[in-house]
Amino acid sequence: MTAFPNTGFLAEASDRLRAMLSAQATEITLDEGETLFEQGDEGDALYAILAGTLEVSFLAMSGRKLSLTLMKPGEVFGEIALFDSGPRTATIAAAEPSRVLRVRRTDVMDQIRQHPDLAVDMIRLAGLRMRWMGSQLNEQVFLPMPIRLARKLLHLTDLQEDPSSRLSLSQSELAEFVGATREAVSKTISTWKRDKVVEASRGGLMIHDFDALRELADSDLI
Repeated sequence: MTAFPNTGFLAEASDRLRAMLSAQATEITLDEGETLFEQGDEGDALYAILAGTLEVSFLAMSGRKLSLTLMKPGEVFGEIALFDSGPRTATIAAAEPSRVLRVRRTDVMDQIRQHPDLAVDMIRLAGLRMRWMGSQLNEQVFLPMPIRLARKLLHLTDLQEDPSSRLSLSQSELAEFVGATREAVSKTISTWKRDKVVEASRGGLMIHDFDALRELADSDLI
């Protein structure tokens, strides 16, 4: 039996709860490019990555696929599906041959019915997750848009094999990423272009001054 990692959503789980999840888990092997689940699918399971790399993406309003991040071994995701069967908010696919653990909500609920005390742990984890989501929402709402945009640009370039390469994203797509209007993003990028931080064109964005962006991205911590 392969144990679930004590990271992410499960960082505060009891040994007994983690053991129960591990006992109910099955291992899945994914080939490069294979999809684990798609945006809009009904959520029905929690996952943990054992090996490989998974890409998280979603479809923008324009219909274009946008890559959000890459997940590595040890990361746990899909935990909301243990409490609710609502639609998945992103698509998860293997960026390389990968192995993941999966535990289905129905199996977890069966175990909780047999051992009701496990529900206390689950409720506690749900509360911690809600607090984390609240902190993320606060960042989205209260951090100035230029800081959010700087953080997103740095994150997106980190995902590329060549961080110095052009980001092929329109300003409308960047606005979707940071929860802002296209006009607000355009105004910020125009300022950065004047200051020689970035070079913008119809084909996307090239970052010239990473230090300036990092300073801005961390400015709320000073």
